[in-house]
Amino acid sequence: MSELILFNKPYGVITQFSKHELHRTLSDYIDAPGFYPAGRLDTDSEGLLLLTNDGKLQARIADPQHKLPKTYWVQVEGVPSEAALEQLRKGVNLGDFTTLPAEAVLMAPPEVWPRTPPIRVRKFIPDSWISLTIREGKNRQVRRMTAKVGLPCLRLIRASIGPWDLSDVPTGEWRRIEAELPRETRQTTRQTFKRSAC
Repeated sequence: MSELILFNKPYGVITQFSKHELHRTLSDYIDAPGFYPAGRLDTDSEGLLLLTNDGKLQARIADPQHKLPKTYWVQVEGVPSEAALEQLRKGVNLGDFTTLPAEAVLMAPPEVWPRTPPIRVRKFIPDSWISLTIREGKNRQVRRMTAKVGLPCLRLIRASIGPWDLSDVPTGEWRRIEAELPRETRQTTRQTFKRSAC
């Protein structure tokens, strides 16, 4: 059976194994010859990154044609209105393309690890968390979506991809599992970390 590595990528780590002059890379965290990332996660984003030793599984996970749902927890500046959330749900025109309909809900702040460095805090502007599930993966798509509806992104954590999530993987750690892509890839928005009360 194929194997997957579930890695909780910290902020500032580049999704590559080759060394980089300025940033940490996967080689600073993962010692697993033959495993390669199935997709990518921006340097300034955190959370779930999948790696596999199976080329077919890698292609299936990474290929946007298969539309595996990806759920992100997005800390934004401001408090989203229902109209802003509805825009995210219907699809956002980003100029070069319009996003597919997404699942977007206001969520209680999740109990997650501190970020290094911490986000910028503006004394008189509140922040909020949104759970956003998309089935695409364009460059910086989530950040562009929230900015377009008036909610600049402060922190971005990928919580799940398809059936896989970070429920027991601390930041900077990884877990190796046997896995195959299920036939049914639909997934509702899930929140597997502990959350504080609303």
